[in-house]
Amino acid sequence: MTFTIHQTDPQSQARTGTLTTDHGPVQTPIFMPVGTAGTVKAVHQRELEHDINAEIILGNTYHLYLRPGLDILGQAGGLHRFNGWQRPILTDSGGYQVYSLSNTRKIKEEGVTFKSHIDGSPHIFTPEGVMDIQRTIGADIIMAFDECTPYPCEYDYARRSMDMTHRWLQRCITRFDETEGHYGYRQELFPIVQGSTYTDLRRRSAEVVASHERAGNAIGGLAVGEPAEQMYEMIGIVNEILPTNRPRYLMGVGTPANILEAIALGVDMFDCVMPTRNARHGILFTTEGIINIKNEKWRNDFSPIDAGVGGYASTHYSRAYLRHLIRSEEILGAQIASLHNLTFYLWLVREARQHIAAGDYVSWKNEMIARVMKRL
Repeated sequence: MTFTIHQTDPQSQARTGTLTTDHGPVQTPIFMPVGTAGTVKAVHQRELEHDINAEIILGNTYHLYLRPGLDILGQAGGLHRFNGWQRPILTDSGGYQVYSLSNTRKIKEEGVTFKSHIDGSPHIFTPEGVMDIQRTIGADIIMAFDECTPYPCEYDYARRSMDMTHRWLQRCITRFDETEGHYGYRQELFPIVQGSTYTDLRRRSAEVVASHERAGNAIGGLAVGEPAEQMYEMIGIVNEILPTNRPRYLMGVGTPANILEAIALGVDMFDCVMPTRNARHGILFTTEGIINIKNEKWRNDFSPIDAGVGGYASTHYSRAYLRHLIRSEEILGAQIASLHNLTFYLWLVREARQHIAAGDYVSWKNEMIARVMKRL
């Protein structure tokens, strides 16, 4: 995997680049639609490729491990062949899902024991096991196993958790480097910076992660309830240390404003369930602002959902029709809304790339945030 930087913004840390994998190139900054169980909810792979033009999607190790399971994925030849997506895939390590199962998991040095949310069966994730699982899933980019701490988090707990995450990282690297992919193409391992919202811990974790000189690096443990300004502060601290010639991936973030601010701080890759989850509840991101399509004001609005972003769903269907579908709980409503929100997110990062190249990213960012984050 290679990463080439093309342009840098003169007034910020924003940059454009190309991340090249065996399944094709990814232009950065990029947003990755989340396909938790091997599918981006309510969206066909054809729509992802041709309408939304997603360049990379994300799968979830925890969910895919439980269902359909490694036996099925292995027989299929990996997730690419199983779900028919032939562009790059990134898988998270399952660490965040383990974090969210706080009532049914126990964290020890060996790894994490937990109970399946499906049937209550017991399982264990170890750093070595998570590497093996992601080898079988077959993503182009796989994540190291880490512990995501909650917010707020006591300093001593954050420090102990970070130190254990670093020990787990070394075990992940050892296992990854002594194994090979199953399907004839290269995979790369990204370590994850932790440290909660403590400046000294974030610096130390970034130094440890950078010292391993992997193909890319991730920033985890943010967007878990901390104020946005604190999140931006942590990103800035970490990106002063992480190497500039490697892609930086901010995990689980976020709103359009979060993404644009983080791009200015030097982040290259993003993922979040927000565009599809909000879509299913009728919340739309548009070039004019945020719309709750269930509201009465859209009942007689026969204009396109958002002509500004292009794409079939956003330009073909009216706001009034989508309101009708969502309020009627029609499946098509969730599909159209999901298609639109993902189209908007991919449009947003493409626009960001253009303004970085033009050298006016910061002024454009400020104007864009004010416009797209207002409630209509």
